[in-house]
Amino acid sequence: MSDRFTVLLQYALPKQRLTLLAGRIARARGGAMTTRLIRWFVDRYGVDMSEAENPDIASYASFNDFFSRPLRKGIRPLAHADFVCPVDGAISQVGAIDDHHIVQAKGHRFTTTELIGGDAVLAAAFRHGSFANLYLSPRDYHRLHMPCAGRLTRMRYIPGSLFSVNPVTAQGVPNLFARNERLVCVFESPEHGTFVMVLVGATIVGSMATVWHGIVNARRTGTPTEWRYADQEIALEQGEEMGRFLLGSTIVMLFQQGKIAFDESWVPARPVRLGERMGDGPV
Repeated sequence: MSDRFTVLLQYALPKQRLTLLAGRIARARGGAMTTRLIRWFVDRYGVDMSEAENPDIASYASFNDFFSRPLRKGIRPLAHADFVCPVDGAISQVGAIDDHHIVQAKGHRFTTTELIGGDAVLAAAFRHGSFANLYLSPRDYHRLHMPCAGRLTRMRYIPGSLFSVNPVTAQGVPNLFARNERLVCVFESPEHGTFVMVLVGATIVGSMATVWHGIVNARRTGTPTEWRYADQEIALEQGEEMGRFLLGSTIVMLFQQGKIAFDESWVPARPVRLGERMGDGPV
């Protein structure tokens, strides 16, 4: 199947219905059927279960339990850096924000305002800043962690499409990350300023969850929703878990101008691991 046909097919597919069906299957506690599904998935995508806290495939009651499995303690040590990689995955794009434009793929850009749901005031904080788009494939660990310490100030759920977010689709669907369903989490740090972590939904991503809220988009009502946390002290340390995907997707991070210098090894298509050096602040 050609890449072009793969992309065009996604416009025709009933993505919402497929995602609802996948969510039901992933939540089901189907006994031997669930175990067979998990075993097929492990074999199909080459999942390394030796890294899991619980490597016994038959012990997972649902596919979601397996997919959001924790890693063995100590297997992803944190680098001595101001910013560490928050996930296992691969770099889609990384670099400077051109005024307020972010590179999605060759020939495709979108704006920070579009990404965060039209909030021009918040987007202005990242003018000429830095960004990183990280893709989580089906085989990856799907919990998300903090690149640096930060205090949560607000969170916004933005309904949208559910295109796949794999590299082929990123090359073929304009404004992909700014048109898909997403969850915008805004943090403040005395050392690193305001930064944003955007969890991007995709086809068959059953839901997105955070450690402070739980599952955010279980019902998919199509209505944008915002939560503000000025009266709460939700502070997370570097490397601490902040959320998870129930089936794979992408995370986009935004940093203010002059706050991060990405490690020189960080280039598109490079595999990355949770806890490795992502970058440092200004010297």
